[in-house]
Amino acid sequence: MAVPDFQSLMLPLLTRLADGNTHRVRELMPSLADEFGLTPEERDTLLPSGTQRVFDNRVYWAVSHLKKAGLLESPQRGHATITDEGRRVLAERPQKITLALLSRYPSFQAFRSGSPQSTSTLATAQIEAEALTPEESLEATWSALRTSLGQDLLARVKGCTPAFFEKLVIDLLVKMGYGGSVADAGATVGAPGDEGVDGVIKEDKLGLDLVYVQAKRWESSVGRPAVQAFAGSLEGKRARKGVMITTSSFSHDARSYVNQIEKRIVLVDGESLVDYMMDYGIGVSTAKTYTTQKIDSDYFDED
Repeated sequence: MAVPDFQSLMLPLLTRLADGNTHRVRELMPSLADEFGLTPEERDTLLPSGTQRVFDNRVYWAVSHLKKAGLLESPQRGHATITDEGRRVLAERPQKITLALLSRYPSFQAFRSGSPQSTSTLATAQIEAEALTPEESLEATWSALRTSLGQDLLARVKGCTPAFFEKLVIDLLVKMGYGGSVADAGATVGAPGDEGVDGVIKEDKLGLDLVYVQAKRWESSVGRPAVQAFAGSLEGKRARKGVMITTSSFSHDARSYVNQIEKRIVLVDGESLVDYMMDYGIGVSTAKTYTTQKIDSDYFDED
């Protein structure tokens, strides 16, 4: 099954704390994952940023919301224990603890809105529909913006001239650490082809190895014959490594082929191309930066 949302985790989490002991939250995670029948892959699924597991993130936010409502407390960092109010909630035998249920507590209302307010002013239906943690909501928005930017960027790349596309490829490869400098790369990559560039570029700044590059603005999917022809050109130049870049895509047969041959050929399709461009700042600029912060526990350590 899919990783449960953090609301679904609150009741099982509070139940595990019903013994009144202080538990380390991380030590409760395996049994929680077992209860929901999560596979190893689901347990290890990361947030889009790759900084934290989705399941871990949702458990910690379940803890945070229960704390804000006063159902549990943290006597020390990373630990939790149930409160008397938490026991009273369990005594009610709820089928699920939701944000709507927690909204009956003034402390939780203040947490949600920034100031105390009556339950009637809360958008209960909206609260019930929320399944993402704040990090997930932020990253989902970031991912949507990046996807939209990538689509616009690919359209611009497809519309540029062959000469500009050649420059783009050189700029990207140099930014990624290949070719030494733009001038150096331009001397090794720069044999204009049919709506693309073909040539050789240094693998590193010292030129210890060479990489053969073919980059073309194809519209249709690139099939195995084109990749085989590229592999043949590597053989003719006694090259061991190559990068084939397209603004379209590669067929399944083409990708299977490069995994079967001895030479190392990397296939970069249009989607991967714009991802690299965004990652390395080619053709894009930063519009706005948001910084998220957390408590520096070391600062408050008085020992």
